[in-house]
Amino acid sequence: MQHDLFATDDTQHWALADDGWLTLHTAVFETHEADQLLMTLKAELDWQQSRIRIAGRELPIPRLNAWYGDADADYGYSGIALAPLPWTPELTTVRQAVQQRCDHGFNSVLANLYRDGQDSVAWHADDEKALGRNPVIASVSLGGTRRFQLKHRRDKTLSRIDLDLPHNSLLVMGGALQHHWVHAVPKTRKPCDARINLTFRRIITPAQSTGETTHYP
Repeated sequence: MQHDLFATDDTQHWALADDGWLTLHTAVFETHEADQLLMTLKAELDWQQSRIRIAGRELPIPRLNAWYGDADADYGYSGIALAPLPWTPELTTVRQAVQQRCDHGFNSVLANLYRDGQDSVAWHADDEKALGRNPVIASVSLGGTRRFQLKHRRDKTLSRIDLDLPHNSLLVMGGALQHHWVHAVPKTRKPCDARINLTFRRIITPAQSTGETTHYP
């Protein structure tokens, strides 16, 4: 089964089954700005290698990661608890650009560093309770191109979507996508440069859950 695709010069948009959608923007920044962001973020973010528990064993995840955001944007997934580090100037710059493109506010970002083709992320959905219903996830790619895969959780008649995410691109996932689809970045034997992936999210904080207004720059 085909997915509905709409395209402009620098944007592709997919309308997916079960009210999900996917948009890929290219040339998000000027080339020299994207190159500088890659170098600075790789050198200056507080990269860690988190560990998860699988079948009673604690194993390192196959990539480096760092969590930044507003002070109350605590987050956790797969048994990993993350307290946010304060926004850096570079992450603030990217956040503002992404919010303008998406017309959506974000209070946190999960940064991932794929050092080479052996770093990866397994099939999963960003569907944690802290993200709320139908979350918008905005994913910036800097550095080496990697293959992004998306498949429906249940309907095997729907074809898998494979996208190559290039340097200086922005992939946005929204609607009910996280509730019905899963995605992955598989390992590759092809030579590839290091890649930084910045996934911007809006965590439902205690202030938001009590109805207080939060403003996003």
